[in-house]
Amino acid sequence: GEEHYNCISALHKSMRGSDENASLYWLARMLEGGEDPLYVARRLVRFASEDIGLADPLALTQAVAAYQGCHFIGMPECEVILAQCVVYFARAPKSIEVYRAYNNVKECLRMHTGPLPPVPLHLRNAPTRLMKNLGYGKGYKYNPMYKEPVEQDYLPEELKGVNFFKERKT
Repeated sequence: GEEHYNCISALHKSMRGSDENASLYWLARMLEGGEDPLYVARRLVRFASEDIGLADPLALTQAVAAYQGCHFIGMPECEVILAQCVVYFARAPKSIEVYRAYNNVKECLRMHTGPLPPVPLHLRNAPTRLMKNLGYGKGYKYNPMYKEPVEQDYLPEELKGVNFFKERKT
C-alpha cells in the first residue's frame, strides 16, 4: 500500500541527506517487510545518477553491480549488497548538475514552437556520394586528430550560446 511508497521515499531522502544510519533502517524495514530487492536495486540505480551524478561517477557502477548481485543471489543473501550500496550512497558527495541540465534540455524541446532545428550539415554522417555532394560532414573537425579541443559548433544555429548547465530563467 502507501507504506511501500513512504518507505522508499524515506530511504531516498535519508541517503540524499547523508544519514547512513537512517538509510540502513529504511532499507531493512523494506526488505524485512518483504519488499522485492530488485525494486530497491532499481531505485538505487536511478538515485546514483539523479542525486550523486558526477560528484562520484562510480556510484552508478556501484548501483548496477548491486542490482546484478541481487539478481544473481536473491534474498536473504543480497541484503548485505544493498546495505553496502545504501551506505556508499549516503556517504557519497551529491550533485544534481546532470539531472538539472537534462531537465533544461527537455524544457527547451517542449517550449520550442514549429519544426525542430535541423542537424548542422558538418555534424551529419555522409555515407553516400549524394550526401557528400550536399555538404554533409563538410568542415567537420575530428577532435582526436588534434592536440587540443577544436573550436566547432555542435548545437543548431538557433541554440548558439545556450548552456543547459546554467539555471534557466522561465
